[in-house]
Amino acid sequence: MKLSRPVSWFLLAFGVWSWVIWVTFVKNLWKDGSGLAFDDAGDPTAYFWVHLTLAVVSFVLGTVVGGIGFRGLRALRRA
Repeated sequence: MKLSRPVSWFLLAFGVWSWVIWVTFVKNLWKDGSGLAFDDAGDPTAYFWVHLTLAVVSFVLGTVVGGIGFRGLRALRRA
């Protein structure tokens, strides 16, 4: 299956966007001072673990989707 150039670029851009957004989110989650991510003792809460899990899954999916876009662009360059 061949991907068109616009679709390949979209997938690659989506992968990069996913990394940018979720890295920023994890940084903000880590230094959360509102009490949602860490309790008074400084231990992570359920909110922290759920959102960290969401971020890790999004990193993986963004990497896979971006990789598909990158491979599509490479295949178009060879053709």
